[in-house]
Amino acid sequence: MNKIILLLTVFILSFVNAQDKKEFTFKESPAVLKINTDQLLGTLTMPDVSKKCPVALIIAGSGPTDRNGNNPMMKNNSLKMLAEALAKHGIASLRFDKRGIGESKPAANSESGLVFENYTEDAKSWINFLKQDKRFSKVVVIGHSEGSLIGMIAGAKADKFVSIAGAGDSADKILKAQISSKGMKQIEDMTFPIIDSLKSGKTVKNVDPMLNSLFRPSVQPYLISWFKYNPQTEIKKLNLPVLIIQGTKDLQVTVKDADNLSKANTNSELLIIDNMNHIMKIIEGDQQANLESYNNETLPISETLTSKIVSFIQK
Repeated sequence: MNKIILLLTVFILSFVNAQDKKEFTFKESPAVLKINTDQLLGTLTMPDVSKKCPVALIIAGSGPTDRNGNNPMMKNNSLKMLAEALAKHGIASLRFDKRGIGESKPAANSESGLVFENYTEDAKSWINFLKQDKRFSKVVVIGHSEGSLIGMIAGAKADKFVSIAGAGDSADKILKAQISSKGMKQIEDMTFPIIDSLKSGKTVKNVDPMLNSLFRPSVQPYLISWFKYNPQTEIKKLNLPVLIIQGTKDLQVTVKDADNLSKANTNSELLIIDNMNHIMKIIEGDQQANLESYNNETLPISETLTSKIVSFIQK
């Protein structure tokens, strides 16, 4: 009798494990968000499920990064891989091109008219877009890099929030730290007063031409709006489950950043992934291997990362 019970138990556990490991097929379709006269375009990745499922809004990082995690200079498909990994576990996702990027390029503001709030308001609109879709049981915001800060500000009405490689300090402090790391006092003397002025909300008229790439007059309104936000302050405001993920081989964001975010929101979960870089890929080699991964569209993203996000969303 005991042997029969043991065999039955093994069978049941095997069946449950097989069910847990089932990979869903999925389909992708275009998503269009209309904001006044503008249109933002994205991709909805939908698993083949028979009932309501969670959906994640994936927010890309800074610069010309598109919905897939790529830019005109490099292709790594990191965000596309994340969407596909979620779908295989029965979680839908929507990733989108920010205004001015990719298929959302026609919605670009003039450089002088662009402010950080354009991105946060767009993210709020996408959250509302998903909340109105009856196919979804809950909306989770996943912000990568600068998308982490955008997601924190926009995500108050979401059900859960995930930060991947999110900065732990305001952009003015990060910029100063990057400049200081070069060890060139002359550059500090030239740039720090400009950063301080922008931090206080005041534009700077006379900028040395050699600093135009960073501080030209047309980009100053954006910098002023961006410098206002401290990720530690914003994440502290979130009254919802929060997961913070950081890799040890990230060349842009540090483990200390993740620690700062975690300390700011004491109810958050923190996961540090050994050897994971900024684009969520595991790097066994040196810095050169790390840099090469940014243009490697076949190198997979971290399984530890996807497993943790899946379990966080599903619980």
